Formats: sequence, structure tokens, C-alpha cells
Amino acid sequence: MKKIVTIVGARPQFVKAAVVSRALSNEGLDEVIVHTGQHFDPNMSALFFEEMEIPEPKYNLEISNLTHGAMTGRMLESIEEILIREKPEMVLVYGDTNSTLAGALAASKLNIRVGHIEAGLRSFNNKMPEEINRIITDRISSILFCPTLTAIENLQREGFANFDCQLINSGDVMQDAAMFYSRSSDKNSTVLEKLNLDQKPFVLVTIHRQENTNDPEKLNDIINALNQISDDATVILPLHPRTRNIIAESGIKLRFKPIDPVGYFDMIQLLKHCSIVLTDSGGVQKEAFFFQKHCITLREETEWTELVEHGYNVLVGSDSLKILKAYELMKSKFSDFARNLYGNGHASETIAKLLANL
Repeated sequence: MKKIVTIVGARPQFVKAAVVSRALSNEGLDEVIVHTGQHFDPNMSALFFEEMEIPEPKYNLEISNLTHGAMTGRMLESIEEILIREKPEMVLVYGDTNSTLAGALAASKLNIRVGHIEAGLRSFNNKMPEEINRIITDRISSILFCPTLTAIENLQREGFANFDCQLINSGDVMQDAAMFYSRSSDKNSTVLEKLNLDQKPFVLVTIHRQENTNDPEKLNDIINALNQISDDATVILPLHPRTRNIIAESGIKLRFKPIDPVGYFDMIQLLKHCSIVLTDSGGVQKEAFFFQKHCITLREETEWTELVEHGYNVLVGSDSLKILKAYELMKSKFSDFARNLYGNGHASETIAKLLANL
């Protein structure tokens, strides 16, 4: 039986890996999951793994709260030891975290093939640590599972046709996860009732990127726009304690009440029932599309350019006036969301079948 080691380090990666894990099991592949611990998440209890039907990791490295270099170095050392012990045929990594880079580096130095899921994404902003992680991971991967045609084209422009690797347009495993967990969220989430939103239109907002939260001027501009939007619609902003503290310390006033961070099932329900999404998250941009909602992105660039090109998404940065203008545009806009941008919800099966037949 072929053995695959999967490296993950954050809750979103676990959600994506869960749908791939099911597909790998269906193909008779032996998977060992390694959790680096990069992002500590108190919601990731035993109940989280049970409800999400996610296999618990065999290894938990508990490496977090370090500088980028220290974190990546410690992960590299620990993952190398695990790979020597487990002797897998393939290492799977997801996305663009330090865990992704450490897993890919450890495997490549041991001459173990690397499969990169969500390969080929580019923001073209090298100031983002994630951009560096994804570029290096792509370059040392053997199989690059690209979620979109745009990702394939990015790699072709960078000369990957000349490298010893395979480029696969697999579709996006995040769409698989959204479709699979949508049914579970209907049964398990009560967030709409708790927040009295079941009969009320609302706008869903997420803010987490350091480029916004660590810059008081940018954060103030975003909150100023949200305060004005709150005069027109209910604003639902799940706010991490760190960002909540920054807002308080900066003296920024909110004219609406933020809520505590929510779990994945609750987030799906909020996405399914909101009117518009405002976010600086890459993943939430796509989830908005999956659940047929227009998105206003609080960044200057996005890896998901096809959403902008087709009018589902608009980039506004942190500029209050741009945010408000985009809100007025999007709240009355009609779009056909039937366009197939991210595959047909079977990306995980495509990936598993290819790996089984290597």
C-alpha cells in the first residue's frame, strides 16, 4: 500500500485535507497526517475532528508563535525526522503557510516526491510571506495540483514546462469542502438563530491580514466604512481577540457590535445567508463565490483574479470611499454564478486517483 504523509498547520488546511483524506482512503492509500501546530486554534478540539469527520493527526509538533525563520527551521527539522521514520512515497502540502514550505523542503532534501495542492497561485506581491512560500514550494514540487486554469498559466509563464514536474488542473478542493460541509452546517449550526439573523439581511465581514490589522490608519479607514455601512445593513464581523485589542488600543470606535470568532459550520451558514461579503481573506473570497455572493476584497491584489475578471469580486484595499462605492455597486448587482471556475466539486477524487496510479 502506498504511503502518503500530509503536512498541515492551520484549521483551513485541515478542512481541505479532510476531503482529500476521504478520497485517498477510497483509493486504498495509506495516509499519515502531521500537524505542525503553526496556528493555535482553541476550536480544534476532539469535537472538531469528530464533527468535521477529519482523521486526527498521528503527529502534532506544536510549533507556533515564532519568527518565520525560526518556525520554518524547527518544522523542517521535525518533519525530516518523521519522513525518515515513515518512509512515504509522497508528501502532500497545501497552500502557502510556513508549514507548507517546511514540508516541501524536508521531502525534497530526502528525494521524496512533493505534491502541492493549490499550486500556481500568485499575488505578485513579494512582500507577502505567503507569496515566497508558494513560489519556492511550487519550484520543488513534483506534482502541482492547480485549482484553476489561471494557476496553470502562471506556472507556464514561469517556465515550469521545462522542469521535471507535472501540472494538473485538478480543480479546487476548497469547493469540494464547501459542498460537502454545507449539508452538515444546515444540521449543526444555530448561529443565525443565536444572532437573530434568520429573517434579517446582513453583511458578513472578516479582517485578519496583518497588512490591515497592524496598520492603524488602514484599520481605521476600513472600520469607518463599516460604520457607515452599518447604517444601511446589519454588519456581522467575527473578530479575533488580537484585532479587537488593536482596535481598542488605537481608539477606533465601532458603531456596531462585533461577534466572537465562529467555527466552520457557523461560517458556512453566515456565508449562505448574507447579502454581501467584505474580506481580506483569500479563502473567503472563493467561498463567497461558491455560495453565490458578491465579494468586496479589502486588499490591493488577489490570487483569485478570475473572480475580479468576471465581476464577482472587486478590489478596494482599505480606502473608505472605495469600500462604500463598491458596497453601493454590489448590493444591487445581479450575476450569473453558474460559471465553472474551480472545477466541478470532484478535485479531491482527481488528486487521489492520480496518486493511486503513480
